[in-house]
Amino acid sequence: MKPAAALVWLEGDDPFPPVDQALGPGTDLPGLLAVGGDLSLARLEQAYRQGIFPWYTEGQPLLWWAPDPRMVLKTANFKLSRSLSKTLRRFLAAADGAVRVDHDVERVLAACANAPRDGQRGTWITPAMQQAYARWHRAGRVHSFEVWQGGDLVGGLYGVNIGHMFFGESMFSRCTDASKWALAALVAACRRRGIEWIDCQQNTAHLASLGAAEVPRHEFMQHLTRACAAHTVDEWFYDPRDWTLLGIEPPGARPAGPQSGLTEDSQAQP
Repeated sequence: MKPAAALVWLEGDDPFPPVDQALGPGTDLPGLLAVGGDLSLARLEQAYRQGIFPWYTEGQPLLWWAPDPRMVLKTANFKLSRSLSKTLRRFLAAADGAVRVDHDVERVLAACANAPRDGQRGTWITPAMQQAYARWHRAGRVHSFEVWQGGDLVGGLYGVNIGHMFFGESMFSRCTDASKWALAALVAACRRRGIEWIDCQQNTAHLASLGAAEVPRHEFMQHLTRACAAHTVDEWFYDPRDWTLLGIEPPGARPAGPQSGLTEDSQAQP
């Protein structure tokens, strides 16, 4: 096993070290770059623009990561399987089904934090993380895609948007395929807005089954630099017409506007 390099401890406004200084394969914590700092909006903005994200559990210091390789869902490669397409169409046709954007971000954050994970005890979405990303949402960076049925929040995800880059953070599901429906809605919205990559951070079989794949960190950083330099999307909202970008014609689709994610107009009609 390779000896671990000395990790940088962040204090005050200390800058992040270059991502190529992250611990590499063969170390105990591959991808770990730095320790410490805070979850201020300025620090988070600096981190994400440099391909770095926080990931730690309660009782640990703040840990910052820049793994190599990086798991990415290229929106053109999203896999809408026949079975997923079938359940999605059924959901869209239901009178009590709704997709909403940014309707209740804090509730999505809490649901993701409480979602059970195979082989994982506790959560990395600590109360401090939830509070920080809720503040970042109010600043316009964090967005949620939500699935509602019969007035209940049954699935969703949240992530960060900078320029033409979307960083997926976490998802949850309380009924079969609900988180996948939320991801499909995000992919369609990203395609409409010219966002080509969704950062998935870590490799999981679940994400791979939906079309995500690993890319070398240097390739990720090249794309990130270009994407973050683009104009950040001004408005995120649900438009049922976006399903056509996934080859789905939603029944009774109606035009939507910038506020549709916050009103009952976002509900998929029978």
